[in-house]
Amino acid sequence: MQLYNYFRSSASFRVRIALNLKGLSYDYSAIGLLKQEQFSENFRKISPDALVPVLIDGPAALIQSLAICEYLEETHPEPSLLPGGALERARIRALALTIACETHPLNNLRVLRYLVHEFKVSDDAKDAWYRHWVENGLLAYENQLSGYDSHGLFSVGDIPTLADVFLVPQIFNARRVNTDFSKVPRVMEIFENCMALPAFEAARPEHQPDAA
Repeated sequence: MQLYNYFRSSASFRVRIALNLKGLSYDYSAIGLLKQEQFSENFRKISPDALVPVLIDGPAALIQSLAICEYLEETHPEPSLLPGGALERARIRALALTIACETHPLNNLRVLRYLVHEFKVSDDAKDAWYRHWVENGLLAYENQLSGYDSHGLFSVGDIPTLADVFLVPQIFNARRVNTDFSKVPRVMEIFENCMALPAFEAARPEHQPDAA
């Protein structure tokens, strides 16, 4: 397998974690987002929306981090990122989607660039925008956790799941804009538990070949 990604991309970070948790090896191919390499003609052939990550597995080029993680789950089911029965899996997916659909899109690099280039917002205003939406998203995540019957080491139970795969990169990004985590103690406890695992530690941005 070959993973086209960028060291600081949270969507790429998710896939690196998933691959590591499943013990799958891959070739690392860096796409420099700040250099706008994602818009090159060659990359657009495998990523029509000019986004990372892209996972190449045989003849297939897979896009979108959630779809890639679900593909890995279906093709390499152990260890599972979606364990348990239907209710547990629904909870895991809901938490992952809280990050993937409700939080991350509002703070994606292209959104932040648009705010700066088209609306001429200052760096302080851009960071305030980021903090507002990420703090709301993480609080929603925390509130979901408080409604569950059991509280394990991770988001749902005592093994890391797809929810944790999506949560951890968002925390890394949030730290860059001095996000207030005081209202999400359970989220931060889970984050620390995740980062104690080699699969998460190895996937962190500063450990990647293209880290600046």
